[in-house]
Amino acid sequence: MRGEIFRTVDDYVAAQSPALREKLETIRHIIFKAVPGVEEKISYGMPGYQYKGVLIYFGLAQKHIGLYAMPSAIEAFKKELKPYDTSKGTIRFPLDKPLPKKLIADIVKFRKKRNELKHASKPR
Repeated sequence: MRGEIFRTVDDYVAAQSPALREKLETIRHIIFKAVPGVEEKISYGMPGYQYKGVLIYFGLAQKHIGLYAMPSAIEAFKKELKPYDTSKGTIRFPLDKPLPKKLIADIVKFRKKRNELKHASKPR
């Protein structure tokens, strides 16, 4: 994966093994379901999503899928994220464990709401 350049998220996902493709497609599905109208693109070499600003990113690493959800989401879901390795704005879901689908959906919805509030407070 490192060093490969993908033009689309479809290309990024298609380059993975079937088991990894399934996990990545699950995350994509969760994002699209939680945020109708979200824009998807490759940014920083990984799938990125825009909705009234930066929404979320995810990326595949050797032993985990990183969900880049911004520091506010890490703080808001601190209790739920205890079983996972986290850093300032990143959550690492181990590849050998099932994805916590509801938690991912809740985080995406949280980010959506944050972006909506930020967007609404900007002067027109």
